[in-house]
Amino acid sequence: MLVLGGTGTTGSRVAEQLRGRGVPVRVASRHPRADGQVRFDWSERATHAVALAGVRRVYLVAPVGEADPVPLVEPFLAAALAGGVRRVVLLSSSAVPEGAPVLGQLHRLVRTTMPEWTVLRPSWFMQNFVSDHPLAAGIRDAGEIVTATGAGRLPFVDAGDIAAVAVAALLDEPAHNTELLVTGPAALSYADAAAVITEATGRPVHHHNVGVAELAARHTAAGYPPDFAAILAALDDDIRRGTQELVSPTVARLTGRPPRSFQDFVATHFSRSER
Repeated sequence: MLVLGGTGTTGSRVAEQLRGRGVPVRVASRHPRADGQVRFDWSERATHAVALAGVRRVYLVAPVGEADPVPLVEPFLAAALAGGVRRVVLLSSSAVPEGAPVLGQLHRLVRTTMPEWTVLRPSWFMQNFVSDHPLAAGIRDAGEIVTATGAGRLPFVDAGDIAAVAVAALLDEPAHNTELLVTGPAALSYADAAAVITEATGRPVHHHNVGVAELAARHTAAGYPPDFAAILAALDDDIRRGTQELVSPTVARLTGRPPRSFQDFVATHFSRSER
């Protein structure tokens, strides 16, 4: 089993859960961190062959920050097919339907290319509140969550739950051959999320709503390429209009347990020094 982005937020958890089931895993990353991991770079096709050798199933995380990832991913999938890969599970987004820019193009590519496939469409990650994401930095540095979402709500989802669904999609027989919406148990606005963090830590956190253009500028300042920053900011406007509120039963259906709540996530992940 090949896990691309295997040291990242979802990939590391997918690899861990597969190993927990006794499944041999090859972790691929631009920056391998341990023995048994292999170097993988989307722009260096020589690294693709090493990663794919002997593999039949792949967890695919798209190239980061690419507004048009198809030219990088398409030859990889061709090489994968030629080498015997049958199944690909793609990490996409609840905000991006098939055919839309960036991940939506990969959704179509995987569906039309691979004999067995699943496209995961998770809601926004809970981990964005505590990682090196700009959202988390704003909470730490200024007690502020800055978005262009207004009062729009999201069913934030834990990366561990996304990984559990990915593992099911990789291992289940027969193949799912579908897209899966992956969410937490309840839809919250960013103001709701700020209130949960404030209550848990005792430190005031507020939601500050801005325009899409200002948010794109903030993303660019944080290091995202301008074209990709504009796409990310535009997604917030979709949230504002209520398009991302749907709560899905996918986690419970495929794992037999409910998805993690945002309240439980905050209680676990915010340090004592923040309380």
